[in-house]
Amino acid sequence: MVRWLSHLRAERRLSPKTCEAYARDARQCLMFLSQHWGELVTLKRFAALEASDVRAFMAARRADDIGGRSLMRALAGLRSFARFLEREGLGKVGALSAIRAPKVGKSLPKPIQMSAAKRFADASERAGEDREPWIWARDAAVMALLYGSGLRISEALGLKRRDVPQPGAGDVLVVTGKGNKTRMVPVLQNVLALVHEYVAVCPHSLPPEGPIFVGARGGPLSPRIIQLTMARMRGALGLPDSATPHALRHSFATHLLSRGGDLRAIQELLGHASLSTTQIYTGIDSERLLEVYKTAHPRA
Repeated sequence: MVRWLSHLRAERRLSPKTCEAYARDARQCLMFLSQHWGELVTLKRFAALEASDVRAFMAARRADDIGGRSLMRALAGLRSFARFLEREGLGKVGALSAIRAPKVGKSLPKPIQMSAAKRFADASERAGEDREPWIWARDAAVMALLYGSGLRISEALGLKRRDVPQPGAGDVLVVTGKGNKTRMVPVLQNVLALVHEYVAVCPHSLPPEGPIFVGARGGPLSPRIIQLTMARMRGALGLPDSATPHALRHSFATHLLSRGGDLRAIQELLGHASLSTTQIYTGIDSERLLEVYKTAHPRA
């Protein structure tokens, strides 16, 4: 399994979190099969896996209240493991290809209203909290990047100081997304101004090669800190639990689309590998699309 995980990281360039999830799913499957068969799982025995064994594993996971998406990921990981074994000449596991992926219900992203999304990036909204002002400025800058440029929280916190242009000296960020893929993302000057306001008051050293966003003690900033900040603020703003850091990214895409943004351009900005991933936002803005249809179609 160690060689398989190395292959996923080095050749497939999967993210550390995906590799971790695949490894966890594979271990859970092997542990289940060991109990299911009443013997240790060897490569030879695993190659003799039958479809009924896989279905039994999936049913056991479903009984543990595991959702459809997690089951689909587990099946994808097991298939990847099986392909690796076959490529290495260690056996062919045909049963996995006979299993249908579980159905996953489509759920639309829950964007935040434009006015509320802007308030998350306003440091003055937190002026009553017993925290140092530079921390208010830091959190406002991070949330401004999530909403203003549509970054994932890992992408924002992964920015190095040298990656962020000085105000007036540039309007593009180069971010590293999933699979270590880089992309260019435009950044608004008022968002850059918030970032540099934070830099100016940050009490810790921020070298060019180091992360631009740091924690209270100067180490890398944990995503959990931003999640907790948003949890406190959404309570004050009267927003639902769905108002998370990732919801700011959803809001970026939804609000662009509602203002006439091109779907293909939004796909590139978000760093989606497939246009179908970006198309979920059309479901949110269906009323606008229907209005365009009625206006433009000759038989409408």
